[in-house]
Amino acid sequence: MRHLIDGEFNNKVFMSAELEKMELQEQFEEAIASQDKPRLQAFLNDQNISDIVELIYDNESFEGQIITEISLPRAAAAFKILELPTQKKLIKELPAHKTAELFNELPADDRTAFLSELPSNAVRELIKTLDPEERKITLSLLGYPEGSVGRLMTPDYVYVYENDTVEDVITTIRHFAKNSETIDVIYVINAKGELLDDIRIRDFILAAPGTKVSELMDERYIALNAEDDQETANEAFKMNNRVALPVVSRSHKLLGIVTIDDVLWVANEEFSEDIQKIGGTEALDEPYLNMNIFKLVKKRASWLIVLFLSEMLTATAMQHFSKEIEAATVLALFIPLIMSSGGNSGSQASTLIIQAMALGEIKLFDWWKVMRRELMSGVMLGLILGTIGFFRIMLWQHLHLYDYGMYYERVALVIFFSLIGIVLWGSLMGSMLPIILKSLKLDPATSSAPFVATLVDVTGIVIYFSVAYVFLQGLLIH
Repeated sequence: MRHLIDGEFNNKVFMSAELEKMELQEQFEEAIASQDKPRLQAFLNDQNISDIVELIYDNESFEGQIITEISLPRAAAAFKILELPTQKKLIKELPAHKTAELFNELPADDRTAFLSELPSNAVRELIKTLDPEERKITLSLLGYPEGSVGRLMTPDYVYVYENDTVEDVITTIRHFAKNSETIDVIYVINAKGELLDDIRIRDFILAAPGTKVSELMDERYIALNAEDDQETANEAFKMNNRVALPVVSRSHKLLGIVTIDDVLWVANEEFSEDIQKIGGTEALDEPYLNMNIFKLVKKRASWLIVLFLSEMLTATAMQHFSKEIEAATVLALFIPLIMSSGGNSGSQASTLIIQAMALGEIKLFDWWKVMRRELMSGVMLGLILGTIGFFRIMLWQHLHLYDYGMYYERVALVIFFSLIGIVLWGSLMGSMLPIILKSLKLDPATSSAPFVATLVDVTGIVIYFSVAYVFLQGLLIH
């Protein structure tokens, strides 16, 4: 009954959201049709930013007009959460003066993120539209390595000195906080600009006006380095209950802050890329439906070629055992079973380890713990599959569903022990490969499920026929 009520409630919520969306679209069409500019501006400025974004996606022919008619701060807020292809399209459509206004209004970190996705000639042209101060900030952020924390940070934050009083801090906040992304945390620096501490704003609000900042300091802060990998920022936010973290240079000077919304955006992109790589394709830098078909084929073809060439090793291995296959044709019946079992166990292991590494549950120094667990898991899983395979042969033979020959018991034992060995090997390969790649400073996600399965296929054939040779030598194999 509860499930029915929950389902009914969810349906009502969905229907309500759809009706609201339809009503919003109708109101927008009426405002456009009226050709009354003040009415259109008033309507657009009265909507949530998320609704503005939906209108842009649903009305491609009017997207430039929507951005032009809403107030500049709201235009920047909507622009920064649009998908990259839509952002690029808008920049091409907007008049030069509107592009300049929009670019100068964008937060420095969001502007840098967008410019990072453009070709160098386009970046040079857009940089020219910036005010001198904004240009200086943007160029400094672009100077940090791609994928670094420096590319994420914003220089808009509030800082104070340790000798300031709480009253001084409140005055500083009132004077400078307007352009800051967040004022939940205030940063304490010394005369050299070095970070000393970060203090929550509530601590200042609750303290007496004459209290010195130094009296509120505990120096238990977390800081990121500008050259750290963005994954480091993701880990730091997960482990600390903060909406923003300070970013420092090698000399510990405060450079900027990274906010949680930027880290969540990066984490979502990283997750999407990892999922695509695990599936055996290069990461897509555009939404699937917006990507040129030839570019999409290129992204997929490279991995398919690598996997195809790798599978040729499987054919080579089978050619090596061609005499055994001719002598004991019954072994050929189980080749797909053997190969798929090893590949499946390897794919499972690699997916689990890649996910655990992405979540920070496994570090490089945990490799021995991982190997030990996969040794036990591989043996147990192999025993389960091997037992099923063994009894399947015995049952089919006794029920006369198929005749495996006079040595069917030994064939059953070959399948039993082969599955144990292959599943164990697949589990070890799948779990260790991501760790090896990580230790080599490569992306663990490139040890995709298809790639692991292909590697295990080759070794699986060798294991299978080696076990068969032990049990059937002198009987079916000479």
